[in-house]
Amino acid sequence: MKLKSSKIILLNIALIIAFGVMALSALFAKVLMGGINVFFVSFFFFISLLTSLVLICFVDYFVLKKNNDLLLLVQKFRLQYDKSGTTTKPSNNEIEKLKFEIEAWAQDRKNEIERLQKLEVYRKEFLGNVSHELKTPVFNIQGYVLTLLDGGLEDESINRNYLMRAEKSVDRMIMIIDDLEAISQLETGELEIEPERFDIVVLVKDVLDAQEMKATGRGIILTIYDETKPFFVFADRFRIRQVIVNLIVNSIKYGKEYGETKIRFYDVGDTVLIEISDNGIGIRKEHLSRLFERFYRVDKSRSREQGGTGLGLAIVKHIIEAHDQTINVMSTEGVGTVFTFKLKKG
Repeated sequence: MKLKSSKIILLNIALIIAFGVMALSALFAKVLMGGINVFFVSFFFFISLLTSLVLICFVDYFVLKKNNDLLLLVQKFRLQYDKSGTTTKPSNNEIEKLKFEIEAWAQDRKNEIERLQKLEVYRKEFLGNVSHELKTPVFNIQGYVLTLLDGGLEDESINRNYLMRAEKSVDRMIMIIDDLEAISQLETGELEIEPERFDIVVLVKDVLDAQEMKATGRGIILTIYDETKPFFVFADRFRIRQVIVNLIVNSIKYGKEYGETKIRFYDVGDTVLIEISDNGIGIRKEHLSRLFERFYRVDKSRSREQGGTGLGLAIVKHIIEAHDQTINVMSTEGVGTVFTFKLKKG
């Protein structure tokens, strides 16, 4: 039920009181004076109405004014600190407005606390993952260097071999740091997208040619559907190449042997949809929501054996979002995985 303005409610109360007093004075005059005296009744009516109006003014100034001041303060706080898009509930009743604003403010605080709790959990996981990812190559380098210092440096059968292994561990650390820097720049907007018009089909062909030996080594067939038809997009060629490389390499690494990776293109309004699918082992449902998190690995032991930094899909997500688009994943365990994203037509 829609509430009336508080002032209108107070005015109605004043009129009710005045009419009530008038009725009582009329009854009093009839009983004591044997008849209704119009002047007597009117006098009590106006006195009671005047008294009620004075009371209304008092309540309006000392209660409703404070209510409105508090309402404005809460609204100002929410707009200034919460950047909330929630507007005041449409109502003529000042108390109802204040109630709505306080409830909304309390909900904002609850949401903020939940968000901070999630960020704290994410921060701890992130620091733990960074530590773990960097610890392995650091320990490897330490082991190789200590072996060389303990006499291995003079042993020609191991010195060069250990130095080459140490170099691989250094390269892995550099890859992790470079990927973290790229994600940070994408998140803060420091890494600017440089869009241009190009044929996405040609770009995908180039990536497949570069990954052909890796795919052949696992017996995986790379297929582009309708590769003769051009699909021009307006995007950052270099960054989109990163996206395609990452998704194709993942499909080769985690696809089943002698499987197939398919790339399709669809004309969707003013965008082009790119679909990359495989018939590999698939991903369990509980992992899908976290797939694009930094360092998140579905199968940690197998993922590290396959190499990579664990940051590839996080970079993919940020690149696509930098193009004002989203990347989606669908997967069924034992059937395969499908990644899709859109790019603006060129």
